[in-house]
Amino acid sequence: MAKMIGLTGGIASGKSTVSNMLKGMGFAILDADIASRIVVEPGQKAYDQIVETFGRDILNGDETINRSTLGSIIFNDEDKRKQLNSIVHPAVRECLNDWKIQALEQGKNTIIYDIPLLYESNLTYLVEKVIVIFVDPDIQLKRLLNRNGLTEEAALARIGSQLPLQEKVERADAVIDNNGTIDETERQINELIRDWKLEP
Repeated sequence: MAKMIGLTGGIASGKSTVSNMLKGMGFAILDADIASRIVVEPGQKAYDQIVETFGRDILNGDETINRSTLGSIIFNDEDKRKQLNSIVHPAVRECLNDWKIQALEQGKNTIIYDIPLLYESNLTYLVEKVIVIFVDPDIQLKRLLNRNGLTEEAALARIGSQLPLQEKVERADAVIDNNGTIDETERQINELIRDWKLEP
């Protein structure tokens, strides 16, 4: 029976770095961010529902969804955000489930769900254990400002829209402290793989 592990953290906490390390070690990674981009591509069921709900004004010239236009609609309107989530979330879960079946068919022993909003979306039922990637708030803010070129106000709003990292840490089965170097992070991951007896 394959082990199901959740991997989460806050925005700009370095979760993608850890996810890529695990992928490099041969683990099956089910990435919710990639799934959420795939399910809204033209021809997908969720795409049709989104266009029907929000109108054609959200489309680019090539018929793809303009994410920033859609984002500006839902960030300022709780009801519209819920509407979008009710379309996208089930489609993402379906996509992740398809990938899980493929990974099991390939004989994978451990399947890692890389889900940024694992706690916020109440998806912990998918996994047996959760790894949280932690960074100090000031480092998180600095990384986000450097990475996305946002104003400090916009960066803090994004951080604030997620469950506080400290709360995720308290609910985690394991925490990777990502304040240090890449080597330090990798050492913690290798220790965790040994402790939990995880095989790709």
